[in-house]
Formats: sequence, C-alpha cells, structure tokens
Amino acid sequence: MTQDFDHSFSGLSPQKTGQRTTAVIWRWVSERGVRLETGEATLARYTALAGLELPEIEDLIPADGNVLLILRRGAAMSADLRQALSLDAASRPESSGTLHQITVEYGGAAGLDLDELAQQAGMDRAAYIHSHSAVEYRVAFLGFQPGFPYLRGLPAALHAPRRASPRVRVAAGSVAIGGGYCGIYPTSGPGGWHLVGRVDVSMFDPQRAAPALLLPGDRVRFVAA
Repeated sequence: MTQDFDHSFSGLSPQKTGQRTTAVIWRWVSERGVRLETGEATLARYTALAGLELPEIEDLIPADGNVLLILRRGAAMSADLRQALSLDAASRPESSGTLHQITVEYGGAAGLDLDELAQQAGMDRAAYIHSHSAVEYRVAFLGFQPGFPYLRGLPAALHAPRRASPRVRVAAGSVAIGGGYCGIYPTSGPGGWHLVGRVDVSMFDPQRAAPALLLPGDRVRFVAA
C-alpha cells in the first residue's frame, strides 16, 4: 500500500528485498507528469508499466535512473497505476528486446578518438575494437537528439569521461563513448563524446512507422567492418 506524504507531490512505499528494505519513490513534476525513481531497474519498470496498457497513461519516457509518465489530459491516476508505482520491480527481468547487428567502420576519419582511447585503456587498436564489439549492449533510453540511443554494457576498461571541449560538428552515424555509455549520433551536429567509429544506417527517420531504429530495451551487437 502506498503511503503518500504529500498527494500532490510524492509517494513513498517501503519494499523488503531479502533482508534489505528499499523505497519506491514517485513524484508529481507537473499536472500531468509523474517521475518514478528507478535506479538500475529503469528498463524493468518501463517494461512493466508499458505492459499494463493503462488508459490514463499517454506516454512513458525512460531516462537515466527514472521513468517519466505523462498522463492523458484530464485523466486521474487510477488505483492500478498507484499500485504499479509502489511495486519494487528491481528483480523483474528486462524485456529481451529486438537484437540489432550493426556494422561499424572503426578508427580513421570515422573514429578520430579511437587510438587515443585505446592508449588510455592500455590496449592496441585491434584489442580495443575487439573489446568494444565483443559485448551485447542494451538501449537504456533515448535522448539528446531524436533517436539517439544511450547504450549500456560498455566494458569498464573502455569508460571515458566526455571531451573537455565538445566538437562543433559530429557526423551522423558516429559511434561514440561518453562516461559509461556508448551512443550513436542519428544526425550531424555538436557533440562532446569520443568518436570510435561510424555506422551507415538511418538511426532516425520521421517517415517510418517507428521513427527511431532503436527503442528502449533493444539489444545491439557491433560488427567491425
């Protein structure tokens, strides 16, 4: 049962996981927006809420550590939604998602920062490319540009802070690393992530039935060209 400290702003529900107690927190952020803190369980919570197909929900937007729910105009939060918000979904399996195999041209003009990143990681170019392409990534959420995927699963040895000075223009299709995420730029524009390669696929097309090629929960395997 959800205990609301302030019905107009937040909800807090204690949940026991083994010997540990966790708190499920949600908060009104506008008249129609509800922000649910999810931590590492963002995809699990997003998948669970989407699967309910509750009529009052207009949109669900996963982000880094939270999910934003947009209610339909004039709709009230149902008892089913309140119950769903109070559940601890950290132990729920994430959706398998669609697997995408994407060919990457690594290094050179396509990946201007690859050699420097490899040196920082204590690897040669071949070892770095192998490490980057040997794992399966999962789309955590979309943001920054329409269709820009934030991919989780980057090996810890390849993590790198964002560039101190962002580039004025990054080419569309650029595969880049920022912190613990890997991403792909759908369109050209400014960017502060390190470039390791480029793909020749359309990441976002507003004319498609599903404009974004990759959706939250999808899986990605990179293949070196």
